[in-house]
Amino acid sequence: MAATAMHTAGRPRRGISVHTRRSLIKGLLFVSPWLIGLLALTLYPIGASLYYSFTSYDVFTPPIWVGLENYQTAILGDENVALALTNTFLYALVFIPLAQLAALFSALLLNVDLKGQSVFRTFFYLPSIVPAVASTIVWIWLFNPQYGIINIVLKFLGIPGPGWFVSPQWAMPAYILMSLWGIGGGMVIYLAALQDVPKELKEAAELDGAGAWRRFLNVTLPMISPVIFFNVIMGIIGAFQVFAQVFIITGSYGAAGPGNRLLFYSLYLYRQSFQSFKMGYASALAWILFVIIMVLTLIVFRSSARYVYYAGEK
Repeated sequence: MAATAMHTAGRPRRGISVHTRRSLIKGLLFVSPWLIGLLALTLYPIGASLYYSFTSYDVFTPPIWVGLENYQTAILGDENVALALTNTFLYALVFIPLAQLAALFSALLLNVDLKGQSVFRTFFYLPSIVPAVASTIVWIWLFNPQYGIINIVLKFLGIPGPGWFVSPQWAMPAYILMSLWGIGGGMVIYLAALQDVPKELKEAAELDGAGAWRRFLNVTLPMISPVIFFNVIMGIIGAFQVFAQVFIITGSYGAAGPGNRLLFYSLYLYRQSFQSFKMGYASALAWILFVIIMVLTLIVFRSSARYVYYAGEK
């Protein structure tokens, strides 16, 4: 038995075959561009940002470790952070419900069988793929208090036109109205969900005497609730990252609109990093924004069991 054990122990172990090794190397070569991109463009910047958030860093000099000072300043000592968060929360609270209602209503209209349906769908979707710079310049012209077409129409109707982007009272409403221009993406998702609702359920509800409104509330709305949930999550993430349009409207320096009414969090973060070169402080602001979005998303996820219906669940 001892001899057998020694003989077994003395056998050479078989390693990976040449074919398997070559296949592994080829696979690694194929995924290496993605891995390099993930490391260089995602993981490293995330780690560097987290490190810089605990330092005083201005690009030109080496970072100096300051601990939680940046976070304390942002949360307790910087009035502009509070103002930017207030403006951003206000925008999100108004824009997200309006955008979802407008996108869903548009999808309901475009879900009706009519002649030229595809043309109407294209027209509704096109604004969402127009570059942000181009669309913002158009809206700045439309909202011009003196020669903008919106105020010209209002004047023709006998209504005094507001100052829009130059008025402290109207700057935020004007920006919200402008943002509704891009609901086409959400509309397409809602339209796909509406077309997925089983016709048998609608017909059964109709046979039971349910009208159009009752069918929508009791059949259509529960069936598309997962899509509503998805669009709300994406709306929250997008609303707290507003930057390009408001940057074009307000410019690089000075007040962000009248009375800083358009000072959004991402715009303030940009100004701290690329204008004041406070990279450490800006990194702390970025991580605070990440925590805010994560907490809001988790709240929506945890509460989704009450109103999101999945057909496969009991």
